[in-house]
Amino acid sequence: MSIFSQNRRFKNRRFQPTLFGTLLTLAGVIGGICLGRWQLHRADEKQALLDQFARGQLQTLTYRPSDASKPGRYQHVQVAGVYDGEHQVLLDNMPSAAGRAGFRVLTPLRIVDNRGDNREAEARWLLVDRGWVPLGSTRTDLPDVHVDSQAGSVRGRLDDLPQPGMRLGENPQAPGDAPWPRLLTYPRHAELEQLLGRKLEPWILLLDAAEPQGYERAWGADFGIGPPRHLAYAVQWFAMAFAMVCVYLIVSFRRNDEPGSSQRNV
Repeated sequence: MSIFSQNRRFKNRRFQPTLFGTLLTLAGVIGGICLGRWQLHRADEKQALLDQFARGQLQTLTYRPSDASKPGRYQHVQVAGVYDGEHQVLLDNMPSAAGRAGFRVLTPLRIVDNRGDNREAEARWLLVDRGWVPLGSTRTDLPDVHVDSQAGSVRGRLDDLPQPGMRLGENPQAPGDAPWPRLLTYPRHAELEQLLGRKLEPWILLLDAAEPQGYERAWGADFGIGPPRHLAYAVQWFAMAFAMVCVYLIVSFRRNDEPGSSQRNV
């Protein structure tokens, strides 16, 4: 069924689209344009993260919980504190830069703030990501992640906790007397606070590669797909929308001598 009461002719063809084809093409074109624009938006977001990561290295700030203004994500900081090697967390399902299976080691650091209150009840803690360690022969064969608990200063970048693309469930609660380190998969900030029984800073610290007592560290802006790939996906969606319009026009221009035509050239 044509949606035009009067057919548009072009040489020996007439423009006679169907309602179904028009609606299908319209939906496909709108969908392709929307998805292409979304990919462009994601490319801008990822580029902003890359720029933020680069700016974070330009200046090293001293991190103090008592400061009113807090540094942003990827800011390079130095923190004075003391490691707690007795209560560490291993992040499961964390591949290395080369794709090997293993864990990332989160170690609590009790921040020493000379301008604030350092009483134990008021202590603030920052989780330090000391890097990646390989998986043992079995999953119960956990690595030795010993750390010296001496006062000192560490340097690194502030970052968010790793987040899954899709969260499939919660970590099972281990009994209170379970041995440390604890093995967790994509824990939330509140979950770690409850597990450690401490007030944690909203960031983790990605320990600099030059800092001691760390493991394999190859930090970067934390995302899987970079801006160029998002741009390529956007081009594909726009091209698909354009191709649907072309196919729609080709199919809708019918020859006058097709069977069932109501008018023919004379």
